[in-house]
This record gives sequence, C-alpha cells and structure tokens, in this order.
Amino acid sequence: MISKTVFVLFTNLILVNCKDFASLSHLKPKASLGKQEDAAKDLYQRVLGPRAGEFVVKVQSNIGPKEKDTFLINTKEKYVEITGTTGVAAAMGLYYYLTNYCNCQITWGGRQMAIPSPLPKVEGGSVNITTNDKIRFFQNVCTVSYSSVWFKWADWEAYLDWMAMRGINMALAFTGQEAIFQRVYMGLGFTMKDLQDHFGGPAFLAWSRMGNMHGWGGPITQNWIDDQLILQHKILERMRSFGMIPVLPGFAGHVPEATILRYPQANVSRLTDWAGFNQSFCCNYLLDFNDPLFMKIAVRFIKEMENEFGVDHVYSVDTFNEMRPRSNSTEYLALSGRTIYKSLKEADSKAIWLMQGWLFIDGGFWKQPQIKALLTAVPQGEMIILDLYSEIIPIYTQTESYYGQPFIWCMLHDFGGTMELYGALKLINEGPFNGRAFPNSSMVGLGMTPEGIFQNEVVYEFFTENVWRKAPRDISTWISKYVLNRYGKTNKFIDLAWQYLKNSVYNNSDNLKDHDSNAIPDHRPSLSPALHPDVWYNPEDLYVAWDIMTLNLDEFSNSSLFMYDIVDVTRNSLQILSIKYYTDLVYAFGRGDIHAVESHGNQLLGLLSDMDTVLGSDSHFLLGRWIKAATDNAMDMQDNWFLQFNARNQITLWGPRGEIRDYACKQWSGLIKDYYLPRWEIFVNYTLDIMAHNKTYNATELDIMIYEKVEFPFSYRLDQYPTEPQGDSVAIVKSLHKKYRPDTMSEFFQTLQQATEERHRKDKRNWIQRKYGSQIKRAKTQNIGYNPRLHHVVNGRN
Repeated sequence: MISKTVFVLFTNLILVNCKDFASLSHLKPKASLGKQEDAAKDLYQRVLGPRAGEFVVKVQSNIGPKEKDTFLINTKEKYVEITGTTGVAAAMGLYYYLTNYCNCQITWGGRQMAIPSPLPKVEGGSVNITTNDKIRFFQNVCTVSYSSVWFKWADWEAYLDWMAMRGINMALAFTGQEAIFQRVYMGLGFTMKDLQDHFGGPAFLAWSRMGNMHGWGGPITQNWIDDQLILQHKILERMRSFGMIPVLPGFAGHVPEATILRYPQANVSRLTDWAGFNQSFCCNYLLDFNDPLFMKIAVRFIKEMENEFGVDHVYSVDTFNEMRPRSNSTEYLALSGRTIYKSLKEADSKAIWLMQGWLFIDGGFWKQPQIKALLTAVPQGEMIILDLYSEIIPIYTQTESYYGQPFIWCMLHDFGGTMELYGALKLINEGPFNGRAFPNSSMVGLGMTPEGIFQNEVVYEFFTENVWRKAPRDISTWISKYVLNRYGKTNKFIDLAWQYLKNSVYNNSDNLKDHDSNAIPDHRPSLSPALHPDVWYNPEDLYVAWDIMTLNLDEFSNSSLFMYDIVDVTRNSLQILSIKYYTDLVYAFGRGDIHAVESHGNQLLGLLSDMDTVLGSDSHFLLGRWIKAATDNAMDMQDNWFLQFNARNQITLWGPRGEIRDYACKQWSGLIKDYYLPRWEIFVNYTLDIMAHNKTYNATELDIMIYEKVEFPFSYRLDQYPTEPQGDSVAIVKSLHKKYRPDTMSEFFQTLQQATEERHRKDKRNWIQRKYGSQIKRAKTQNIGYNPRLHHVVNGRN
C-alpha cells in the first residue's frame, strides 16, 4: 500500500508537471483588490441575504501562489471569515463553505439554502485551498445562442455569480460584438443592408459569427444591436470586478458578401456549405490572409472594441470551425495562423489568441502536418487551445500536447442544449489528472464548454470541484453528499436512487456523444430507416431510481430541487419507454398487423400527451418561458414576431427547411403538445392508411407531409403558452408511474444496452474497413505488413 506521504508527493508531481508559460503571466485581474472585495461582498449579499452579516470577506493577493487562486476560511466565535486572492477566489471560498459545511447547493435549477445557525466550524478552525491551474474557463461559442441568447441583466448577474462561485476566472464575453462590427464595416463603406444580410438573427448569431452561414433568422434590428451593446458593458464591468478575464472576439476573416462589390479588388474565396443551407445563407466569403483588407478590418475591430470596452488581452478567433479550409497545404495553413496572430499583435501588443480545438475533430482534413503547421506558425505560448471535448475525444493526446501550445482540458458534455439524462462522471473524474500527467503536458487550465446549459446539474457540480480537488474522488461517496446538499436532507432510499442514476445514465464510459441521438419523442418520425436511440446503460437501473424517488415523493415534496429532479427522471423514463412502443409498431408493420400498429401507435401518442402534462407541472420545462424570454426584448409587435420566430425555429427546424432539424430539441411542455405529438400523429395515421389501402411506404411523402403540416407552420405561429406550471407534480408523477411502470418490465429493455454496443461496434468496424480495408486485403493476400492488432479491431475483438 502506498503511504499517504508518497501519494501526496506523487499528486503534487502531477500537478506541477505542466509547463509554465511566462507569456501568459500578464493575464490577471484588471480591477483593484478593493474593487474585487466590494464585488465579492455584493455577491455574498445576493446569495446569503440577511445572513450575509455573519460573514467577513477579504481579498488579499499575497495569501497564495501568484499564478493560482487561493482562499482561506477561518471560523471565528460569531462569524466566518473568507479571504481570497481575487474576487473569484472569495466567491469560490463561500461556495466551498456552503457545500462542504452547510449542506447547501446553488444551481441553475434553484437553491437549497438551509444554512445552519450558528454557522458550522471548519476543522482546526481554518481551511486553505489553492486551485490546481492558472485558468478555469467557461462557455462555448454556441452557449450564447442556445442558452443565454435572451438573457437580460438580472439573468446575467445570476449567471456570473454562478461562475464566480465555481472559480471561473476566464469566460467568453461575446455579447454586443455586432455593434462593433457595424461601426468598422460602415466606416469602410458598407451599408446597413449589407450587414443585415451578413448577421444572423439573434438565435443564430453564434454561427454567423463563425462564418458557418449568414443572414438566417435576420434581418437583425438596430434595437437588438444597441441593447446588446449596453448589456455587454454591464457584463464586462461585473466580470472584471470579480477578477475574471473576459475573452473578447477577434476578426477571423469572414466578411459580408457585399465585399465583392465594395472592394472588387479584394482577394476573397467562398467557404464550403455548412449543414446544407442553400445559396441564400451558405458559403460565406473569406478574405485571403495576404489581402491588405484583412489586416485593416482585424486591427480596426480590436481598436474599436478597446475604445468601447477596454482591453483584457485574450481574443477568441476561429476561422475554420466546422469549415474546411480551401487548401490543405501546410504553407496555406501556416499563413492563416501567422496572419491572425499578427493582426492581434498589431492591435494589442499583449494579445493572446484563444482558439477552439474542435476543428481538429475533422480527421479527414486535419492530419498531423496540417495541425502542426497551423499551431507552430504562432510563437509558443502566444495562443491557448481549448481542447473542447477532452472527456470523449481528447486532441492533446494525438498532437504531442498541441505541439507545446498551452491548452485547456475541457468538458463539452452537452450538444444543442438537449435534455437527456447523460454524463460521464468516471471520465471527468480522472481526465483532468491525466491531462496534467501527460508527457510534456502544456495544460494550463480546466474548462467547461457545453453548447447548452440548464440540464444534468449533477455533472456540472461534480466537474467544477476539479478546480481544487487534488485527486479523483470516490464517486459513490460524492453522490451521497450531493444528494444531501441538493435536498437539505437525505435517507438511505434517496441515496440509493441516486446511486442507480450514477451507475446508469451518468456512467457513459463508451465514448458516446450526447446528441440526444434518435430520441423517439423529439426526433422526426421514420419507419424506414428505423430509429435506433443510444442507450448505454441498463434501463432497469433508471426505472428502479424512478421507483424509489416516486415512493419518497411525499417526504421530499417540499424540496423544489427534488421536484425538479423527479419530473426530469419521469421525463427520461417515459422517453426510454417510447422506444418500446415505437419498435413494437415498426415490427407490427413489418408483419402486416394493422390492429397492432394502431394499438402501439395509440400507446406512443398517449405517452407523449402524458409527457407534456408532467412537464407542464414544473417551471423548468415550459416552452412558454423560452418564448416569453425572447419577446421580452421586443419593442413593438413586429419585433415580437421577429424574436418569437427566432426562438421557435432554433429549437425545431433550425433553418428554413430543417437543415439542422431537432439538433437543439427540447422536451418542454407545449413543444411536445404542438410540435412533436402532431408529427407522430401524422406518422401513425399515415402508417395505418398505407396498410389499409395496400400502398407502399414512401419516406419522402411522409417527410413532406410532416414539414408542411407541422414543422414549417410552427416557426410562424404566435400561440401563447403558460409561463407558470400547471397541475400537481406529485399526483401526476404517481399516476404516470403506476400507469407505465408495468410496461417497463418487458424483456425488450434487457437488450437495449447490448443493441447500442453492437451498433457502435459495427460502426467502428465499418469505419476501420473504409480507412484500412485496402491495407488489410493486401496484407492478407500477400502476407506482408500485416498488423494482427488491426485484424482484431476490425473483427470486433478489441
């Protein structure tokens, strides 16, 4: 057995194995210590209310290492004193105390703040915690569209408090950039019409900013541009007052189509199509990196931002995110890196380039020479790479730690803001430590980069503790504490329910992506090809958790977070059950049993209706709140319609003809009733009709019918939806559990996990066969250069 001393030494060795980058030393808080202390005090007041007087908060930079944050907690006779090296550290110290000593929790879903009185003492009277890394990063370029697009200042204030209490000290600050681009472009002779054709609508700005498409959801209004600029000032002021480093946008080279008219001599090329958008919205123009106009726009943009907002020296620039460059020449890619770096440095001599590593997921284009050419074109330490999806597809392991460029180990977790219960707790428990221990690691921080938030809160509570944890945790023990904090009390049954959830939905260790892939309720219906949702766990584990939580409803019904969780677990339980009803229908169709098709179809439609009812009983699952948040930004009726269209289209068709249909799907009350359920009604009726009249199934005919009758009209509807919950969640959950639990006992559910595993093994074999098939065939026939390991992989034995 390893002694405690040896283990501590080994852990410390891992934590300091990463390189030190002097080039990043200037990235530090701008606000004075006094201002950070005032910001922390204000946060304490917002979080603690009347009990804030029992806490003394201080900010002193000399209590810990210079490149990392530290907080000290001292319990005095009548109060608790928390001192942090920054405002963020002081906020983190408060949340550490609340969760570890007061059994409290503050999440997006609500607060459990039963703080004991008197305040609990800490062991030995004081606690000293230092973060593992210099940087703790938050947000994805998509989060600002999928989740925070409709935020007003009150929402942002709570959001920033949440970040500070988790120790986040670097975050994207993309709000309001259209106003800056507007000034730059109009100063260069472009018109407002040129820019309206270029900018996406409010719900689609993330993708027009990255050059994936343009104009969809627009034309953006001047009112929106102006309001977002005002909001950005408030966001930046608060971030800086906490001691956070805002990441502002830079110029990536994507220009309005009107560039070819305003600057006919400019050297521009068109990017490839993204997601199948037609010519009205696709194939954006990219300025050549050698064109003088590139440097002019890039420098003016940074300077204009500096004049408006000040400077923090970190700029996010993604030229080729999900867009293949026009050339795979290493010279061309190196030129792109040198030009972007030069433009940033010319505008700000202390500039650091932040880039997503997501583009390197495209292994078909980005081979090692191409990646290396881009990254090494920038002096080492002058850019930071977000290893965006480290928990599933780490790129640092394939690129010699990004060829020495500093990187941030990130958990992506969620795509599109979908809501399926999902997590990879084991991977995110160990992954950050593996990143630091990687040979010649250039890891400088941890990050969370979800495309959408407001789901699976346990995953984010777990991950954020990696900021200061010195070793992986015992997940079972951690889950027990999480339950106590979340509900303010616990018992052996509720603890057991969460252990079942930990072992099932939150135990994805098979590297499955969570795209809510093919989930029956919110996927466009299809008979052929049939839908095959991913289920990476034994569904009975989920259903046992549902049993236990339902049996304890009365005891825990006073906990708003428990009620949120039981509705969420019920939702997911019905989602998994829908696979059986759908599959039974497909098999009944195959054997020509029209009566069984009708029966299973009615089961499926009834389940969707019941799902809408239970979701409507909790405020977290209401379509009405999403639409109201959008229209609260409206100046008049026309603006109201414009914003509502953006809100509706993003979560459904995502494009004029469903280019990214259902990618940002949400299982919300109102959306199920008026969008998902009508689609399945058409599907069931169509299936019955073709059977009754002996017609051939026509997938195209069905798709057109669904599009014209449901999908297209929904984006343009103006129905009002409840913004407050309807019905009694306790009674509804009990009723649905009694109604549907018997159907989950079917042997069908014993095969779902195995089916998913077999399907993914087959996909893997097909991929390897496509990539290495000729090599394998030649090796077998000529008996040369044969790799036995590759043979085993292809045949599914490894």
